[in-house]
This record gives sequence, structure tokens and C-alpha cells, in this order.
Amino acid sequence: MGRTGIQLLFAGTIFSSAFLLFLVQPLIAKQILPWFGGSAAVWSTCMVFFQAVLLAGYAYSDWVTRRLRARAQAALHVGLLLASLAFLPLVVAARWKPSGSEDPAWLILGLLLGTIGLPYFLLSTTGPLVQSWVARTPWSAKVYRYFSLSNLASLLSLLSYPVLIEPRSSLQQQAQGWSWGYGMFVALCAGTTLLVAYRWAEAVPLPAAPSQQGVAAGSEKPPRWTDGLLWLVLPALASWLLLAVTNHITQNVAAVPFLWIVPLSLYLFTFVLCFESDRWYRRGVFLPLAAGMLLLCAFGLQHHIGSDVRTGLPIYVGGLFVLCMFLHGETARLRPAPRYLTRFYLMLSLGGATGGAMVGLVAPHVLPAYYELGIGLVLTALAAAAVLRQRNWLRASGAALAAGCAYFLMAQIASDRSDARHLVRNFHGALITFDVRRLHLSDSVRVLSHGSIKHGEQFLDPSRRREPTTYYGATSGIGRAMAAAPAGPRRIGLIGLGAGTLASYGRSGDTYRIYEINPQVFELADSEFTFLRDSPARIERVLGDARLALEREPPQGFDLLAVDAFSGDAVPVHLLTAQAMDVYLRHMKPDGVVAFHVTNRFLELAPVVARIAEMKGLHAVLVSDDAEDSKWLNPTDWVLVARNAQVLAREPVAGAATAMAPAPGRRPWTDDFNNLLSVLK
Repeated sequence: MGRTGIQLLFAGTIFSSAFLLFLVQPLIAKQILPWFGGSAAVWSTCMVFFQAVLLAGYAYSDWVTRRLRARAQAALHVGLLLASLAFLPLVVAARWKPSGSEDPAWLILGLLLGTIGLPYFLLSTTGPLVQSWVARTPWSAKVYRYFSLSNLASLLSLLSYPVLIEPRSSLQQQAQGWSWGYGMFVALCAGTTLLVAYRWAEAVPLPAAPSQQGVAAGSEKPPRWTDGLLWLVLPALASWLLLAVTNHITQNVAAVPFLWIVPLSLYLFTFVLCFESDRWYRRGVFLPLAAGMLLLCAFGLQHHIGSDVRTGLPIYVGGLFVLCMFLHGETARLRPAPRYLTRFYLMLSLGGATGGAMVGLVAPHVLPAYYELGIGLVLTALAAAAVLRQRNWLRASGAALAAGCAYFLMAQIASDRSDARHLVRNFHGALITFDVRRLHLSDSVRVLSHGSIKHGEQFLDPSRRREPTTYYGATSGIGRAMAAAPAGPRRIGLIGLGAGTLASYGRSGDTYRIYEINPQVFELADSEFTFLRDSPARIERVLGDARLALEREPPQGFDLLAVDAFSGDAVPVHLLTAQAMDVYLRHMKPDGVVAFHVTNRFLELAPVVARIAEMKGLHAVLVSDDAEDSKWLNPTDWVLVARNAQVLAREPVAGAATAMAPAPGRRPWTDDFNNLLSVLK
């Protein structure tokens, strides 16, 4: 095989591994997302796993290249590649479904390890391992360009999934396609491994050259300990900012599903630019930009420009790009000679895993709200002072930036503390309750919010405490469905509790069975609001994902089931599929109504429900309420579904209902196929 052919083999192996590495991330996350309530934290936890296994892969690469001869490396690696085929096809076993009592984060980490652990580990070893083999060849001076190629493949994979792959294939087809692709990668990687073992059993001495991608000519001196520390700290902060910015914009700026694609794509793009060539990162350009974005991002944490979608998105997305260019650009400036590249990549991956773990695993347990972004900005400014320590004025500027960021972080915390009655956080997100005092005491309310989304409010005046508010007024779809329900004792199911507002419709003899995945929501509904304890109805509570609970339970015989879990970025798609409808129908009385709350600023969910109803031979109507007659209510959209059309013809439903005509050719959502991007408004 000629030189060009060998270089293409190296490039193809690295490209395919990186492409599969990032393709499996959304694929596996989408498989398990329904089991954990569709929470955005599922993605953050998956990212922690991916970064941790990437670290293990880089550690393996560093160990084998330093401890084993080429042929021993080949024997070990080919053996592991063949063993990893036992993990195919890529399907998560049903035994991993949660029961509701487990810690979701640890369960996700366990099921990922048991499902994709070894294949993902081997994919993660490929980049540094193949690059260490390239360092044995006569063209080793180009070795760091392969790292740029790897990140380019990751970026293309990440962007192709929501645009090309997800809309055109089912989950089963995606899993099969990925499994076939992985099989081809195993063959390609095994061939590369054996070729290197028998053609370049020992390293080829590197010729002297004027430059070596930022490394002094012929420099083989061990890196300084300070360089090794920066190899860890700078990537850790980039990973920290990636997850922190993603949390901030999906929870507090724009509740758009898959918005995490934008920051992750920019994060990878900065890797591509900084390691492809030294010409992309220029201190004279990016240092002033980074200083400005640090202060602007920190200022936005305690000012409305940081939460308004028109300003918040460009500020934090642009800020992430500029800051990652600085962090990755400075990391690239510190890259060592090729003989130390596996150690270099090991420290990079350790930093990435550390930053991701701090935001994805530690922050939800130690921080009461989303303060990790402000902390990350402060740490980034301090890191800049350390990197630029050779010049006193730059070091002083970094310290001043850190002080400014810390000031705005303290202002954010002080604002939350001054307004909040309770501020709590767990895997499912951050919840805050606060009082809004108005001129007339009877108009004052207590509010429950999850990020930028209001999850209910209650009047503080005892005489108005049972009055429905926000999305649940008498003229809303659910209010009309409640009024049209049978006159006798009713059995009502509620998926999603919020402040418990719907319990205000309860009557003596009624039973309300409430399904809620977040235990802190139950706690706040009891301690901060009185809807549940004021209701004459009997209240039953089920903790855990509603669909999983309903699948396990005997038929409940509901007169009305309110599916109210579609506010916010974490849209639980598994509650909007044909299979989910079958589960609901099993629990309904013949004349029962399933009410879907589909109010959303960014997604058009009503046609999704209508298409499933049509597929199942059911009847569906849309009740849109502009709430113009009450300043205490929000505009809402509810879709009411029933087996019997006469049920939906009852007043007061019929007077506000609009017949729904599903869009022609629209594919119904199932557990195996759904596409949120197709319903963006």
C-alpha cells in the first residue's frame, strides 16, 4: 500500500470512529429519554458518561503506547474490537427501566455502561491511538491535523442526526444502521492496527524541521508540570461552560428541544479550528473578545437581556464560541511533541470529564439553582490570568475580570434570594416559589416556576385560594372538560402536578390520581400551596414517570385524564405517541376524555395529537382560549380526545371546540419514530 493509501486508511479510521462516536450519543439518549420523563438532565448525564468513557479510552491509549510493543498493542486492541461486537445491536434492554425510586443519574450511567460501554470505549481510543501510530511514520509532523479531522467528523455527525437521520428513519433503523457502521469500523480499525504492527513495529526517528505545529524543532523535552496542569484546566473549563451554557439557555432563555445541538456544535468547531492550524486563533483578536463576552455573559445572569430570547441566545451562544476559542486556542499553543501526544490527550479528556461531571453530577446536588454558569465565568477569568501571567497588565486584567464576573454572580444570587421563598434543585431541574405582591392584597399570588416556565400560581387571599389560575381557568380546554364530565363521583387522572391547581375542581366523592416524576414538586405543592389539602376530593399520589406507572397499573377507569407535561424544553415525547395513547385508553371509561395540554411558544404539538387520534379511530377537538376576559389566566391550547364524538359535543366543550384536520402525509409519532424539529413553529 502506497503512502497516499496509508494516509487515507488512517484518516478513514479516525473519521469513522469520531462520526460513530457522536452519532451514538443522540441515538442512545433518545432511546432512554422516555424512561426519565423526557428531562433535559438526561442529556447532561449522558454527556458526563461519554466524557468519562472518553477519558478511559485516552488513558488506555496512553498506557498501551508507552507500555506495550506495537505487536502486543495490535493483539490486545484487535481482541477488544472483536469482543465489542457482542454488544450489538444497539438496543437498551427493558430491564433498565426505572421503578421511580432510583437515583436517575446513577441508573443512566449504569445502563449506558451495560449497553454501549465497550464499543464507545473503543471508539474513544481510536483518535489518540491512531495518531500515536502516525507519529511512527515519516509524515508524523502532520499528526495534530488528525485531531482536527476527528472533531470535524464529530461535528458533521452531530448536525446530520436531527437534520438527515432522525426525520427519515425509525429508532430501530437507526440502531441497525449504527450497528452495521460499527461492524465496518471494527474491520477498518483492525486492518489499520495490524498494518502498523507489522510495518512500523518501532518508531521512526523524526527528522529535524523548522517547526512542528507549534512545537520547537526536534524538541523532545518533557513538558513542564505547569503545562500539564493547563492541559487539564483549560479543557475542563470549556466543558464546564458547554454544559452550563446549555443548561442556561434551555431552562431560562428559550425552551426549545434540541437547543443543545447549537452549543455542542460550536464547542466542537472551536476544536476543529484551533487544532487544524495556528492561524485561526489569534490572541490579538480573541483576548479582547473574550474579555467583553465574559462581562456581558455575567451581566446577563442578573439582567433581563440574559433571559430574553432575542438577546439571551446570541449573547450566550456567541459567548460560548469566543470563550471556547480562547480556552482551546491556548490549549493548542501548549501542545507537546508527538511522543507526548497520548499524555496530552489524556489530560484533555480528564479535563473534559471533570468539567462535565462538576456541572452534570455535582451542581444539581450542591447548588440550589443554575449558578454553575456564573461560577464557570469567574474560573475562566482566573484561568486567563494564569495563562497570561508573563505580562503583569494581562494578569491584572484577568483578575479584574474575575472580580467583575463574581460581582454579577453575587447579584444573581442576591436577586434570587430576595424574591424566592424556596429555591430547590435536583436531577429534574431547579424550582422556585415566590410571592408577587400587588396593590390589592386579594390580587397577590404565589408562583411556582421551573426556569423560565410558570408551573402554577395561587392567590394568597384565603377567599380566592381555590380559584383556578394560569392555564386552568374555567374557559380553558381542561376547565370545560371538567365541567362536561359526569355529574356523579368522578375519577380524574393528572399527569404532571405543578402547584396542584387542577385539584381545585375536585368535589366530595371525586378521586384525583396524580402522577409526578419530581418528588420536590410534591413537597412544594404541599408546603407552599394549598390546592391539594383544600380539595374535597380524595388525592392519590404516584411518584415516577407517568407512562411507566400506567403501564404497570391495572385499569383505573378514569372519566378524565389530563396529560399536562408539555411546558418547557423537556417535552416528554413518549407521552405523545401512538403507544402512549393505547396506554391511556386502557385506563379510560368508554365515555372518558383524554386532555392534552399543548400550549407551547416554540412547538406546534396539537397536530401531533390529532394525527394519532385519527390513526386510532378517535375523535379530537382543539380548545384554544385567549383568556382575554381575565388577567389571571394565560392563553392556552388543549386537545381533547375521546372514543365517542358525542362526548365532545357536550357543553361547554362544544361551544369552544374546533375540529382538527391532521396535516396530509404527516407520519404519526410512535415509540420508534418522532421528530421534534418537524413541529417547530
